[in-house]
Amino acid sequence: MGRVLDGSGFVSRPAFTARKAGLIALCLLPGVAFVAVFTYYPMVRGSVIAFQRYNLFDLTSTPFVGLENFRAVLAEERFWTALRNTGLWVGVSLFFQFLLGFGLALLLRRHFRGRGLYQAWVFFPWAMSGFLIGLLWRWMFNGQFGVINDLLLRTGIIDTRIGFLSSPGWAMTSVIVANVWYGVTFFAIMIMAALQSVPRELYEAAAVDGASRLRQFWHVTLPHIRPTLALIVLLRVIWILNFPDLIYSMTGGGPAGSTDIVTTFLIQQVMGGDYGRAGAVGFLVLGLLLAFSLFYLNATRFERSR
Repeated sequence: MGRVLDGSGFVSRPAFTARKAGLIALCLLPGVAFVAVFTYYPMVRGSVIAFQRYNLFDLTSTPFVGLENFRAVLAEERFWTALRNTGLWVGVSLFFQFLLGFGLALLLRRHFRGRGLYQAWVFFPWAMSGFLIGLLWRWMFNGQFGVINDLLLRTGIIDTRIGFLSSPGWAMTSVIVANVWYGVTFFAIMIMAALQSVPRELYEAAAVDGASRLRQFWHVTLPHIRPTLALIVLLRVIWILNFPDLIYSMTGGGPAGSTDIVTTFLIQQVMGGDYGRAGAVGFLVLGLLLAFSLFYLNATRFERSR
């Protein structure tokens, strides 16, 4: 039913009826409702709060104050310290995650005995929560009985224990090391999947032309997976910037704000009950990510035109 013959005698597609449209809408409704309630509503509500004096300890009066919360946040030195730390946190973490993840992907692409076991071991960190990983590394970097200090002492690299998480000079290095360990897995998974999509015929043709392994990598592998690399780098920048879990569970942003990033600064505003300032920080973070994404996509637009 619903099929008709067109002028050429072929059977056309079933007619799209209102009943079918209603059924499709009904199937989509749960997913749309979930995204609307848990994603878009908090985003809109947080944006509105950014323009209100919204303090958890005085909810009897929440007037709109315009840009007052933004001025207060931008006038605070801690915010600018957190912003500088954010650049360091994202840049260094991304560099080493990408470099080590690419190397692991190249190694795991090869067929060798126990390959599946090594893959499972490498991919294991991605199955853990960031907060739990932060707790594990917090114990490992403990200045009194952490395993990192113990190993360094046993190998003679240091003579006295180091307070990794209590020293402003070491704290950011420590959280970046933990973040690199966690994020390498993402790049290894994504890049290995991209490498497996490269046709073997391209390598065979390059080998026939006398290209070395290095030239094959540079002229065959990289051009083929470059669009994927551009996308996963953008995604990872966004995720690292929005990843306060690890820092908050390791240092809480300390000591003396030396490991604060904009998202841990936002959490501190929430914990202090000042939702208006927290909303302003969230709005600024959203604007920062949007500006970076537009710049990055414009800088890599050649990928889309190829």
